Amino acid sequence: MLGIIGGTGLTAFADLKITRREIIRTPYGEPSGPVTLGEVSGRTLAFLPRHGSGHTIPPHAVNYRANIWALHSVGVRNIVAVSAVGSTTPGLNSGDIVLPDQLIDYTYGRKHTFFDGHECQELAAVKHVDFTEPYSVEIRALCLQAAERAKIHMINGGVYAAMQGPRLETAAEINRLERDGATIVGMTGMPECALARELEMRYAAICPVANHAAGRGDSRHEVSYEEMGKTLRQTIGQICSIIEQVVILHGD
Repeated sequence: MLGIIGGTGLTAFADLKITRREIIRTPYGEPSGPVTLGEVSGRTLAFLPRHGSGHTIPPHAVNYRANIWALHSVGVRNIVAVSAVGSTTPGLNSGDIVLPDQLIDYTYGRKHTFFDGHECQELAAVKHVDFTEPYSVEIRALCLQAAERAKIHMINGGVYAAMQGPRLETAAEINRLERDGATIVGMTGMPECALARELEMRYAAICPVANHAAGRGDSRHEVSYEEMGKTLRQTIGQICSIIEQVVILHGD
């Protein structure tokens, strides 16, 4: 089954014909909310808003382990996550949609693995997962094909810098990220991506660019939350169109 994790701007999926909602109890605590199951264009889908239905959970406080576990427990094996980002590099502008192929993790203090031997005895043994290519090649290809079918331009490739949040970055921090090779910056890409890999779930992220990052473009002196919200509202319809095509291509 395909699962969609909604981020900022996507706390509900309007095209989803809901069949049921499941409250999942996990060894890792409560997920961000019930898992909503339903159909899009006759195809089965599971949806979970990362920040809760009212967007009340900040990025550093999301229970990523519970969210991934909950999706896995209802049968999800492939995930498309939506994560709003800022642009750290010239050529990426507000309103663009990026499909990253790499990431750098700058987060700290987050529960980043299932294999710590505390909450679930099944996963007590240490396990090292290969993370050379963090995003699923197959699901990325599906997303690219879906964007082409929806006639929406999506930028193929990018390096996602996962920051701690909830504050935005300083201009100097963005300079550092650009030197490190990051092209986009967000707060939710990790440990979500790695946790999916640990449970052998294929994962890709669709990233709408909400703003130029601090010190860049029209954010040279200040990042405007008003403009970020406006951009996301304009972009979210395109994201939903891409997801609809992903669901059709994926099948049940």
